[in-house]
Amino acid sequence: RPETAPLGEEQLAAAVTVAAVTDRPNKQQQMALSLSVNVSSPPLGALLTVERIKDYVNVLVEKGKENILRISENVEFNDVNSIVRYLARVATESKLYGLNLLEHSEVDHWLEFSSTRLVSSALFPAAIQELDCALSLRTYLVGHELTIADLCVWAALKGSNLCQKQLNQNKIPTHVKRWYYFLGSQDTFQSIDKKWTVLTPQSKTIMEKKEDQGKFAELPGAEIGKVVVRFPPEASGYLHIGHAKAALLNQHYQVSFKGKLIMRFDDTNPEKEKEDFEKVILEDVSMLQIKPDRFTYTSDHFDVIMQYADKLIKDGKAYADDTPAEQMKQEREQRIESKHRENSVEQNIRMWEEMKKGSEFGQTCCLRVKIDMTSNNGCLRDPTIYRCKNTPHPRTGLKYRIYPTYDFACPIVDSIEDVTHALRTTEYHDRDEQYYWIIDALEIRKPYIWEYSRLNLNNTVLSKRKLTWFVNEGLVDGWDDPRFPTVRGVLRRGMTVEGLKQFIAAQGGSRSVVNMEWDKIWAFNKKVIDPVAPRYTALLQDEVVPVHVPGAKEEVKDVAKHPKNLDVGLKPVWYGTKVIIEGADAETFAEGEMVTFINWGNIYITKINRDSRGKVASLEAKLNLENKDYKKTTKITWLAETAQAPLIPTVCVHYEHLISKPVIGKDEDFKEYVNRNNKKEELMLGDPCLRDLKKGDIIQLQRRGFFICDQTYEPVSPYSCKESPCVLIYIPDGHTKEMPTSGSKEKSKSDTVKVVKTDSAATNVSSPASTNDAINLNALFNKVAQQGEVVRELKVKKASKEEVDIAIKGLLALKAEYKQKSGTEYRPGKPPASNDSPLPAPKTTDTNISKVLSDKVSQQGEVVRKLKAEKAPKVQVDEAVKILKDLKTEFKQQTGEEYKPGKSPVVVAEAVTPARVVCSTEASGPEEKTLYSKVAEQGEVVRKLKAEKVSKALMDAAIALLLDLKSQYKALTGSEYKPAAGGDDRSKNKKEKQNKSEKQNKSEKQEEHKKNTSKEQEQGSSSGGAGEGQGAKKQTRLGLEAKKEENLADWYSQVITKSELIEYYDVSGCYILRPWSYAIWEAIKEFFDREIKKMGVENCYFPMFVSQAALEKEKSHIADFAPEVAWVTRSGKTELAEPIAVRPTSETVMYPAYAKWVQSHRDLPIKLNQWCNVVRWEFKHPQPFLRTREFLWQEGHTAFAIREEATEEVMQILELYARVYEELLAIPVVKGRKTEKEKFAGGDYTTTVEAFVSASGRAIQGATSHHLGQNFSKMFEIVFEDPMKPGEKQFAYQNSWGITTRTIGVMTMIHGDNQGLILPPRVACVQVIIIPCGITNNLSEEDKESLIKKCSQYLDRLINAGVRARADLRDNYSPGWKFNHWELKGVPIRLEVGPRDMKNQQFVAVRRDTASKLTVPEGAAETKLKILLEEIQTNLYNRAAQDLKDHMVLADTMEQFQQELDSGKIVQIPFCGSIECEDWIKKTTTRDQDIEPGAPSMGAKSLCVPFKPLRELQHGAMCISGKEPAQHYVLFGRSY
Repeated sequence: RPETAPLGEEQLAAAVTVAAVTDRPNKQQQMALSLSVNVSSPPLGALLTVERIKDYVNVLVEKGKENILRISENVEFNDVNSIVRYLARVATESKLYGLNLLEHSEVDHWLEFSSTRLVSSALFPAAIQELDCALSLRTYLVGHELTIADLCVWAALKGSNLCQKQLNQNKIPTHVKRWYYFLGSQDTFQSIDKKWTVLTPQSKTIMEKKEDQGKFAELPGAEIGKVVVRFPPEASGYLHIGHAKAALLNQHYQVSFKGKLIMRFDDTNPEKEKEDFEKVILEDVSMLQIKPDRFTYTSDHFDVIMQYADKLIKDGKAYADDTPAEQMKQEREQRIESKHRENSVEQNIRMWEEMKKGSEFGQTCCLRVKIDMTSNNGCLRDPTIYRCKNTPHPRTGLKYRIYPTYDFACPIVDSIEDVTHALRTTEYHDRDEQYYWIIDALEIRKPYIWEYSRLNLNNTVLSKRKLTWFVNEGLVDGWDDPRFPTVRGVLRRGMTVEGLKQFIAAQGGSRSVVNMEWDKIWAFNKKVIDPVAPRYTALLQDEVVPVHVPGAKEEVKDVAKHPKNLDVGLKPVWYGTKVIIEGADAETFAEGEMVTFINWGNIYITKINRDSRGKVASLEAKLNLENKDYKKTTKITWLAETAQAPLIPTVCVHYEHLISKPVIGKDEDFKEYVNRNNKKEELMLGDPCLRDLKKGDIIQLQRRGFFICDQTYEPVSPYSCKESPCVLIYIPDGHTKEMPTSGSKEKSKSDTVKVVKTDSAATNVSSPASTNDAINLNALFNKVAQQGEVVRELKVKKASKEEVDIAIKGLLALKAEYKQKSGTEYRPGKPPASNDSPLPAPKTTDTNISKVLSDKVSQQGEVVRKLKAEKAPKVQVDEAVKILKDLKTEFKQQTGEEYKPGKSPVVVAEAVTPARVVCSTEASGPEEKTLYSKVAEQGEVVRKLKAEKVSKALMDAAIALLLDLKSQYKALTGSEYKPAAGGDDRSKNKKEKQNKSEKQNKSEKQEEHKKNTSKEQEQGSSSGGAGEGQGAKKQTRLGLEAKKEENLADWYSQVITKSELIEYYDVSGCYILRPWSYAIWEAIKEFFDREIKKMGVENCYFPMFVSQAALEKEKSHIADFAPEVAWVTRSGKTELAEPIAVRPTSETVMYPAYAKWVQSHRDLPIKLNQWCNVVRWEFKHPQPFLRTREFLWQEGHTAFAIREEATEEVMQILELYARVYEELLAIPVVKGRKTEKEKFAGGDYTTTVEAFVSASGRAIQGATSHHLGQNFSKMFEIVFEDPMKPGEKQFAYQNSWGITTRTIGVMTMIHGDNQGLILPPRVACVQVIIIPCGITNNLSEEDKESLIKKCSQYLDRLINAGVRARADLRDNYSPGWKFNHWELKGVPIRLEVGPRDMKNQQFVAVRRDTASKLTVPEGAAETKLKILLEEIQTNLYNRAAQDLKDHMVLADTMEQFQQELDSGKIVQIPFCGSIECEDWIKKTTTRDQDIEPGAPSMGAKSLCVPFKPLRELQHGAMCISGKEPAQHYVLFGRSY
């Protein structure tokens, strides 16, 4: 949370609740406490507290850049008093917070005392006397035991320079001295004092100058000596510095945990794998001074990987696919299932064998795994795991014709090679799910994935594919080209291994993804080379001017190669009467001027000779070596022309960026931004010493910069037999400014001087307008810096959150304006360059256009809403929605933000090009002065309101007015408003700016982050929740985010997915039933199958396809199903002669066979049932389980000779369906008969069981049992000879009945709550989950093993007793996480056992339905838990039965019926039974609003004629319509 003030009692108490540490941790405690310590200013009070409570609470202490206690991802404390108070409250047994409320108050007083009065030099003398008085009769500050009051006050004195000074001078008060030394002598204080010595200000200054060291986060679950990490490069290219970061990061954890580092070559792709690259990579790794413990290849494990692929095929989790690559890509993007996805195992094995052979057909195939084609994560849409390639492998030759993909091989090899932590960049985040899916599917050991940010550098590419393109296109010299970001490339350009290592170390293990400028990496390198690089001289060959010095001797002297480091050695310098200098230097001289020739001395310029063009042709000079005054002279480089030491021809090469754009967008083609003019060469005359340079030597050419020797000087080249120059490559040093090349005078004397001349350079003439723009830009830069200082001062003063937010808001606005005008981000310490090139035109937003667009969007929104309210045709609505979307898109393009109803578009100030140059910051004209005064007055108003701490709304209004006035002033004058008393920051010391720049940048980023965090807190925190007042409650996304009573649709969607009942699929209306839901279906199937077999029913299976002729035999039947029938019309690309239907139900599939089988009454009855799937396609609002296009069911189809037998069976089956709901699913149902309108098409009558979901106020059909009479037997001629009337044919009487997986959805909606699913014990696949608790770092291995063993014993006992139990012994999840997980999945009982429970020979049972806890003796586990399971089953049923009773009512009038219906009830009403009347009731009760978001508006329909109505129908009662006599009380309601 933003640091504003110490935590209040309520907020802290709420936060403590999150992580109370017991044997059974709170469910929200899912993250270990972590204390980050700034070593330059360690929080001794917090560290002492951590040390005192280590036996009760495990706190991870790590070095960092700030003092922060992290409770969770979103809850953290950075105020020391808040940290110690929180820790003391968590570890209540330590008694560090006192024993009662009075002591709590005293402790709080001393905490405030330590952080305010003891740290103020003005208040310290009085404070130390008060402390002495308080300690006069006390050993401890509060009570009779040590508290955090003692710890924090002692820590404050330890870090106080005033206190330490008084202690050294023996001037500290007596009682304070006694107490201070008494505490300091204890082991806790001594160990912390020794490890975390508080630094003096001088020490801190020194520390700031040390090397930049990044933060390396601790690895979760890592143990000393057991960590195994791996670095897996692919031998398809050279290592780049991104790989270097990965390698060095892995090495860091290898060394830190005394573990092992595996260097593994990923050689899964033989087309890319090259042995040459392997050698290069090994050399690169060696240069980085990395020493792996093992060298392995993925190909070492090809046989094992292939066996795992075989297993996936046999398990039905993988399939072979010969879909063309481009088509497969499109199908995956469109989430279309492959035609081979449902191949049989045998067919997949045949195709797999063809792939292994490398046959022509096999080469067209690949192997894919079945994960989730509907996933939003593209990596899960059935990825390829094997490819067929006939390319020889560098190591295995032609042994294999198939090769695994990296994504498939990586998790397997990581598991085989015992990798404990797989370090991967965050760009692989989407593939993590795939990684773990493969691990789980193969049931192998699971490594832990630890993510860190990849290294992103501007103006380059790090993709091997893109780098290879540069090499293949000949745009670079090779993989070691100096422009390349490869390790070899940057080394060739002058990067040192030490510089590279320091840069990588400075990045640390952060997960923050940032784009970094190259300047920083080269700045690190400069620190390494600057102290040791020898200095030499080189002059531009075409620009040299001779200087004649008559009095000079031709001689040679030895001078230091490095003026500040004599250890670098000496070099010879030649002197003579003729020397040469840079022409640019010569142009700046005047006759009679004294000039200092470096390494020679002062020389007078006596005469300047010019050519016809006015350029300096030569100089005459006179020695004045006796004059040693070099302070005010121009210093220049020079070389002597002498036959004894000829000058060395030298070529200086300057490289620009490969890519002209700093950051390439995701959808942009990098080839469009290739900088093809990125290499510039300068011909130079070099120091004679350059002839001795060796390749790779790093030097500094004075006044030009650092260079590395890329090619040595050869008097006679062995290749050309000519003189070969010395080639030097310029080494960037992290500075954006060019080195001076024309003496120490200003370059303005010669506009032609350039270090590097580019072909595309253009001469720009500065205009008054552009000059004024530059002035304004500098002023704006200074304003941003000033506002940054304001923010920092407010933080230091601990101002109120409102003040800080307002200041940050102002800072962000100024930064945005700066970026708009300059075209670049604001960077502290880097003011805008004032050169001749005009500033880029700022981006402007026409606010009038934005306002018009906003109005248009709003108006079109009203049009759409009106059309929907009027139930306009879908085509008309769609067209209006399309226009609305187009307007919103245009609005976003214009304003840069999404359209939000009720919010005016952001006003972006237009860039005003002034018509004149305004030299003074003060207003000149009368109008300007008036406006200037208004701005000043409004500024005073704002300051006054801030001081009075008025409401935020009032404050925002005042600031908005101030900004508006400033905008008017700027538009009028062309310059920013500046307060009269304000100064220009340009007068500040430049060095001070640079020292502050890094800190300022960091601080402002933190402020922006905190501002965003505070906004999230305001939106996301809940009243009274954990961490209230400090940050948003942690959202792990494990639990439900929607509430059942607030948003049923979202709640239902989350509960069925997060409890792992279903997974969404890319075909609308089709869903994946996961094992957790299928187990429920199996329980229903087992019960029902057993019962129908008692009735003589047999199971069978009929095809899912039905011919059109058969389907259309029963006209009324097919008419009712016609809209839902899915048709197969094509086989491959061939149209079928006749379309084939996919069964919506199986009457028309089965009954032709019945007609064949039935010849006599002796062939009856036929009682068949099949467990299968059906497809019913046409509907608009699918809901998993409830309304799906494909679902599982059982369908029974029976035929009888006698009608009474058939009708008797109808009721028997209906009773079984009622038992499924009431006995298994604990759901009460209403049994009844369907009305004529709602009965099964083609049947005589339909009976049904209806359930009710009170959360939506809607009923749902549970199952139906139909008596078909003789309708179908007549159509399909199922006839037999009547035994009573020989020779006469009789038609059979038939029934059909079915129940579907809808049962699972009904159960979920009725029993589920805001914590997730609640499973009735009789259908729960796991009835009891056993979770060990209290496993901490302080628990011995022996006790841990005993606890795990005890859990296993409970598991065996319960399984033997017939209880479906499971033990969750995973050690990578906390008990709190497991509680949430299994509660969400609805397991009826959670069995918790911890070390104390073991000692007391007991365990705790937690009921899912009531959340109540029960302590159970160990010996009574089986009997007690069985009883408890039955109690839960009964309770769930009784609760649902009462709910149904409360929501099923009677109504005799339409008004009463409507009222009850709208209150979410189902209603029994008198009804005549006519179809027309039922249609009228449905239309009359239809409402405009949706029952649920996305659901169709609906009226009431008949559910059933209850067999047991709430009241018997009175004689003469009329239908509720008032037109016809009523026949029954009929149950009506809104329904799914």
